[in-house]
Amino acid sequence: MKEKIMRFMYGRYGMDSLGKCLVIVGLIAMLTAGWTDSLVLVTLSWALIIYAYFRMFSRNIYKRSAENQWYLDKTYKLRLFFARQKNMMQQRKTHHIYKCPVCKQKIRIPRGKGRIEIRCPKCNATFIKKS
Repeated sequence: MKEKIMRFMYGRYGMDSLGKCLVIVGLIAMLTAGWTDSLVLVTLSWALIIYAYFRMFSRNIYKRSAENQWYLDKTYKLRLFFARQKNMMQQRKTHHIYKCPVCKQKIRIPRGKGRIEIRCPKCNATFIKKS
């Protein structure tokens, strides 16, 4: 069975970031439509899901790739913001992150060093904080 699916999908575009987003937004619209009985949301959800499957089974790989690249370009700043927040949360386990009182530069200090004098690498201001 797996081999048949692989043969069927050969030469087709498959799933990408835009396709995943379309399916998720379509499912959310479908759930919302179930609670609100909105015909517009039902139509929108089905249109999004059908378009996602159309993209997945499409043989026009160049056009689908261009659509995905457009989507990635438009969502770059949002994805970067969430990636930075995730990185900051992971670093909070091992480091303190302080802002320089003079220039507002973020400075990463390891935890567990006690009270230390911190020198800002940007403006050379010094301040004392607990690590």
